[in-house]
Amino acid sequence: MVGRWNAVSSAVFDALLAPLGHEAAWFDLLLWPVLAGVLALVVYKRVSDQKGIARAKGRIAGALYEIRLFRHDPVAVVVATARALVQNAVYVGHNLLPLAVLLVPMLAVLAQLEANYAFAPARVGSVQLLEVRLDPKAEVGPRDVVLQVPEGVALDAPPVRTPDGEIYWRLRAEAAGDHRLVLRMGDETLEKAWAVGGELRKVPVKRTKSWEAFLYPGEPALAADSAARLVALEYPERDLGLLPGGELGILALFFGVSLAAGFALKGPLGVTL
Repeated sequence: MVGRWNAVSSAVFDALLAPLGHEAAWFDLLLWPVLAGVLALVVYKRVSDQKGIARAKGRIAGALYEIRLFRHDPVAVVVATARALVQNAVYVGHNLLPLAVLLVPMLAVLAQLEANYAFAPARVGSVQLLEVRLDPKAEVGPRDVVLQVPEGVALDAPPVRTPDGEIYWRLRAEAAGDHRLVLRMGDETLEKAWAVGGELRKVPVKRTKSWEAFLYPGEPALAADSAARLVALEYPERDLGLLPGGELGILALFFGVSLAAGFALKGPLGVTL
């Protein structure tokens, strides 16, 4: 299911993202959060109980005013505080449905932005770590896993294999390109892409069979019956200039701009938050 979702999502966003090229990351990193904020307002207006939200906010404000007005009366303060807490719970309840509706599209946009702009291709001459974690239920062991590297990639050191099913290779990037690393695990063969040098582009960070695959659409998710549960490569974070870089930077920027756009446009669109 995750694999099909990522395939469709990537097909759509590969056509929509980077209209000015991947060098102009600022365009997508500002435009799409604003669009996400507008989408959130539309969903809130259509799905949430707008009158209920307004009523709960009004009652919370009234309770807070009572706390301030009767601050010298302990009983009145306790009663007003309890009323505020109850109405706050009601307010949160009114927000659950629209948040549930927004969860998947918001994460899909965020995952695509991070896949395209959070990381840069590995530099030619750099040494990066390839990590493979085997599924505990797999019938193959760490010593059964063999890595084949293409021309342009060299092994910098022998692999390190741990008893708990983890294998690490130090890989040296000798030439630019989108290299295909081949892993053989018993009867299974799978590939891992490695973006090295060249122009800025979408970077394939990891393949996994867990829910985390939803957040890394750069490559297909691992099959449920794969002997591996994770295949990952290290990449340098991309320098985005004045904008925050890396996964956490783009996450903060996305939600910050989305919230700012939402609060700025809620009045003109007639939405109560």
